[in-house]
Amino acid sequence: MHVAEDRFLRYLQIERNASELTLKSYAEDFGSLHDYLTQRVGHITEPGQLGISELRGYVSYLNECGYAKTTIARRLASLRSFFRFCQREQLVEGNPAKALRTPRVGRKLPKFLTTEQIVKLLEAPPANEVDGLRDRAILETFYSAGLRVAELVGLNLDDWDQDAQILHVFGKGKKERIAPLGKHATKALDNWVAVRKPEEAAPPQLKNALFLNRFGTRLTTRSVGRMLEKYIQLTGLDQLISPHTLRHTFATHLLDGGADLRSVQEMLGHKSLTTTQIYTHVSTQRLKDTYQQAHPHAKVQD
Repeated sequence: MHVAEDRFLRYLQIERNASELTLKSYAEDFGSLHDYLTQRVGHITEPGQLGISELRGYVSYLNECGYAKTTIARRLASLRSFFRFCQREQLVEGNPAKALRTPRVGRKLPKFLTTEQIVKLLEAPPANEVDGLRDRAILETFYSAGLRVAELVGLNLDDWDQDAQILHVFGKGKKERIAPLGKHATKALDNWVAVRKPEEAAPPQLKNALFLNRFGTRLTTRSVGRMLEKYIQLTGLDQLISPHTLRHTFATHLLDGGADLRSVQEMLGHKSLTTTQIYTHVSTQRLKDTYQQAHPHAKVQD
């Protein structure tokens, strides 16, 4: 099993340009399967030794362990992809995971900030400190361009076209897209770059990073998360806010402002329009809430 899994992960990395996060998720899913096999089935060395009965037992095991439906659905999707690869490589004759039923997962509406909340957050970093200028530039860039956190920390200086006020962003699968920047984000980036000091001894790929840590090298996704937590506590905002919440806020505010769905899809870098449509549900729900609160006949009077 391990040999086939390693080949599959190399295929994802080299041929599909999968991100480190995607590879890590697949590896974790394989680890979960091995835990089940060790405890309940026994030693299995080849993917061809796994059949539908073993995989159904694995699904029951995940349910017994109390995993969320979303986690189970993802792990089944990983297995289907793995066995499709094994079929292509003639390691198995069929795809036993194809017959597994995926649990129905209700889509949760994404959490987002109101205009007042996002302004409060953007103004939280101190403008008289180097770290504050960097943090303000990060938050403004998140909100202005709707980036994923991995996309943000992966930005280099030459990805920012200052004259055109755009970013060249490399998203999932190394797919490039153009992200426009507003005046506030452009000004915040100007202020940050003016005080930005890379570590001279650092390799070029680290020294060229747009956002640097206190050691003068590329900022990590974990550092961005900790930075955001600090300002959430400082402003008293909801503790459940994450870097991805700012991406949700970007998309929701665009649609509320009249942007068309296709444009928002392109700016977010979504492969499918269906993924972007979740934000129309958010806007529709806001309209309903406003109607319920404001219209005299919206509620039945006692």
